[in-house]
Amino acid sequence: MFPFVYKQVERMFFFSGVHFCDMLITIFSYFNKERLYFMLHTIETINSAVNNFIWGIPAMVCIIGVGLYLSIRTHFLQIRKFPYAIRTTIGRMFHKRNASEGAITPFQAVCTALAATVGTGNIAGVAGAIAIGGPGSVFWMWVSAVLGMCTKFSEVTLAVYYREKNADGDLVGGPMYYIKNGLGRRFLWLAYLFAGFGVLTVFGTGNATQVNTITTAVNSALINFHVITQEQTSITNLAIGIIITVLIALILLGGIKRIGQVTEKLVPFMALLYIVLALGIVVLNWRVVPGVFVSIFEGAFSPSAVTGGVIGSMFLSMKKGVSRGIFSNEAGLGTGSIAHACADTGKPVKQGMFGIFEVFTDTILICTLTALVILCSPITIPYGQAAGAELTIQGFTSVYGNWVSIFTALAMCCFAFSTILGWGLYGARCIEFLFSSKVTKPFMVVYSFVAILGATTDLGLMWNIADTFNGLMAIPNLIALFLLSGKVAQLVKDYFSGNEYASF
Repeated sequence: MFPFVYKQVERMFFFSGVHFCDMLITIFSYFNKERLYFMLHTIETINSAVNNFIWGIPAMVCIIGVGLYLSIRTHFLQIRKFPYAIRTTIGRMFHKRNASEGAITPFQAVCTALAATVGTGNIAGVAGAIAIGGPGSVFWMWVSAVLGMCTKFSEVTLAVYYREKNADGDLVGGPMYYIKNGLGRRFLWLAYLFAGFGVLTVFGTGNATQVNTITTAVNSALINFHVITQEQTSITNLAIGIIITVLIALILLGGIKRIGQVTEKLVPFMALLYIVLALGIVVLNWRVVPGVFVSIFEGAFSPSAVTGGVIGSMFLSMKKGVSRGIFSNEAGLGTGSIAHACADTGKPVKQGMFGIFEVFTDTILICTLTALVILCSPITIPYGQAAGAELTIQGFTSVYGNWVSIFTALAMCCFAFSTILGWGLYGARCIEFLFSSKVTKPFMVVYSFVAILGATTDLGLMWNIADTFNGLMAIPNLIALFLLSGKVAQLVKDYFSGNEYASF
């Protein structure tokens, strides 16, 4: 493997005989400290302004609006057919079969999509929403999830219906393909826009920040049990970064089938581990559960009554809940449909039911359990202050004791690593659409090495920039979903009347 990796790196980093490192030295020698600081400050200021707009009111209105519009066009399919969706998806999970060449099984497809969505946002993001928006933010998170189910269903259905086979015989699809094949050449620029934003997003959102989460979780557990000291974390971080780099390369370079084989084992394991630990908190504190649900519903419309006046804005509670729900399940971003497009199925609507299941599992189940861990446990929630994964971990340790930090660290590592794999596939498909399938393996090599960067450096600005590009991906996707809503409605009608068109 390593000669291959070296060869790919050599191809990527040598241009016309000029060494990449020499080129970097020449570029950076131009900047003195003042110029570099000014440049970074300017980038940060511009990114902050764009980010506040992208993830502000306009984005939420568009994502919720498109979800509501799709729900109306499909007569609220996610509610009417929810029992059918659960029966169909769970039933196919236990139906073992081999996928055809260049494809993965429907269960492997949903596991790959869940691998990317069920991540650290389910642990840190929910904690942040509750701290800033109060318990009522959980209610608005549920509302966004109900509409997001139909959005994700539509994305998956269109991705399977409009997918293609690439030069290697692999099934490829996603927003860029249903824009290209569903809307025609007039909207091809939207497809390239989505793919471009996707490539720029994966290195930060999908890799570096996730590895940073892994190192934080591992270091926290090792320091807690006096295995290492704070001064030794830099060495540990480098070792973790190298190990993750090798693992990512081995899995991603194995192709879509190897990705599917890993995620179908990793995702159920990590989800089950986390669900069992969280349910234990709820059971041990069952007396306070009714009061917690009262605080969620009351706090949704009157946050000050629950938080003692610290949080008084219903809009703030709504904004935090909706944005966290969207960020967690990625409904509206279109990314998950890229994995579902690889499924070995001829029924787009049937695979779309996995989209409903995916949002339900990610937001209604796992995010709700995270909220209950925080709200049921005997910890003090710092309302009005920023909070993250540490608040969730405090909830676990306050009930189980410090020993549980090993299991929370393991769960966070699994969540983060699975996200890296899912986003690695997304990035590969996006760059393949922009160029060709020949560049996917060099891309995966570079993507793997970003793990070392994520493990050893401060990622504040990189995380913010990636977050902005993540939001920008939603714009072309939402336009496509709105314009193709009629096609979604027709496919639903044909499927339940027994006339669904086989996609391949």
